[in-house]
Amino acid sequence: MSPYAPKAPGLSRSALYVLCACVLVAQSMVAAINLLIPQLASSALRPSSSELLWAVDAYVIVFAGLLIPAGALGDRFGRKGVLLAGLGLFAAGSATSALATAPAALIAGRGVCGAGAALIMPATMSILVTLATPGRRAQALATWTLAVGLGGLAGNVGGGLVGQFLSWRALFWAMVPLAALLALAVARIAPRTPAQTGAAPDPVGSLLLTGSLTALVYGIIEGPSRGWGSVHVLIAFGLGAVLLAVFVVHGLRAAHPLLDPRVFASPGLRAGVLGTAAGFFGLFALFYVNSQYLQYVKGFSVGLAGVAIVPLTVGMALVPRLGARWLDRYGIRPVAGGGLALIGVGLLLLSTADAGTPYAVYAVHLLVISAGTGLCAPALTVAVVSELPAHRSGLGSGLNTAAREIGAALGVAVVGTVLASGAGPNRPAAARAADFVPAMAEGLRVVAAVLLVATVFVVLGTSGRPRSAPTLSADGAPAADPREGERETV
Repeated sequence: MSPYAPKAPGLSRSALYVLCACVLVAQSMVAAINLLIPQLASSALRPSSSELLWAVDAYVIVFAGLLIPAGALGDRFGRKGVLLAGLGLFAAGSATSALATAPAALIAGRGVCGAGAALIMPATMSILVTLATPGRRAQALATWTLAVGLGGLAGNVGGGLVGQFLSWRALFWAMVPLAALLALAVARIAPRTPAQTGAAPDPVGSLLLTGSLTALVYGIIEGPSRGWGSVHVLIAFGLGAVLLAVFVVHGLRAAHPLLDPRVFASPGLRAGVLGTAAGFFGLFALFYVNSQYLQYVKGFSVGLAGVAIVPLTVGMALVPRLGARWLDRYGIRPVAGGGLALIGVGLLLLSTADAGTPYAVYAVHLLVISAGTGLCAPALTVAVVSELPAHRSGLGSGLNTAAREIGAALGVAVVGTVLASGAGPNRPAAARAADFVPAMAEGLRVVAAVLLVATVFVVLGTSGRPRSAPTLSADGAPAADPREGERETV
């Protein structure tokens, strides 16, 4: 940057709050629809089991596949403009979902919303990091990360309240004026930041990555209904593998790839990305079954089911402080491995729940998962960040976020597929409740088994202490290095 170029203004408190509000809204829509699955299943849309899964996963798949290229778009064309475009897409997708008269329209609307969220998330972080002074950057990052966590809670509680008192369409209609208000606030309050003319979005790599993930999830979701050996499913898995291989080759040859596969030569980075994906694989499998169990089996209202997930946030809010201290004392391996193992154990405990399980016992199981998540989150973040040079910190942020969303999409697909094979949505309530408990138990055990196997690879791939462990903020997010005042992030 030229020394004569005008410097970007600092980060005001109002701008910080507006950016974090955008993050909270985008993140809330990942979880909110889970509370509305029973209502959607009995609605006039009459979605099949696989269509319900696609309604949940379309948002997450597009979100995950476009996160890294969306960050590059913001770097190249201006983060404020990309953020405003993301809010516009988010509103358009919400309106499409609200107006849907067929499952395909709902799924399409969710995909457009996911594209908007992919533009929103990296743009908000980039604006925040660019504008915050080195002394305030760690605090600003902690606030941004808190907004991500609160988005999950807001999605569960908000989705539950909407389902309790209104139609499922009201959730999507509410997002339209909310996104418009946020766009107005961003236009008035958030300043522009310097663009990087050298940043490259890599559309080919973006299409290959998104196509590979979509084909894989399609195979998982359609397996029970079409048969695991059917031509459709085998072609989907084969296409996913081919697209992933082409993505790797493209990344090795392209001048400015979306993701250079050579970064995965580091065992610590591989372990950190795998661990992050595995943790969210388990969490979102839980989110998918939680509201259905509480409504179908326990007889909770949809509003109460949304509030009943609150114990899951306790450990996520409190334990990262302890995890950060243990990380400094014991290193990455025991903290990351122990946290992931706790998530797996918690899922196994939840798999024992049935109609007679008291909610207090169920809440304790949620607390186990919550503690495991809070414990491993700082260590897994450090496992990725510490393996990359300082000038590639944005790549670490993009990898972490993409791994979370990919893990979430696969978790929903896997547990939903097991549920669909044992307890379809379009059945009488009594029969559905009777079949749901064994199907949920099987689904959670499958997810827990996959997560615990992944935990073994994470433990084997991580070393003790990171080579240069970044300072962690109170919530476990890596604090910014004050020596890198001009560092950009994806």
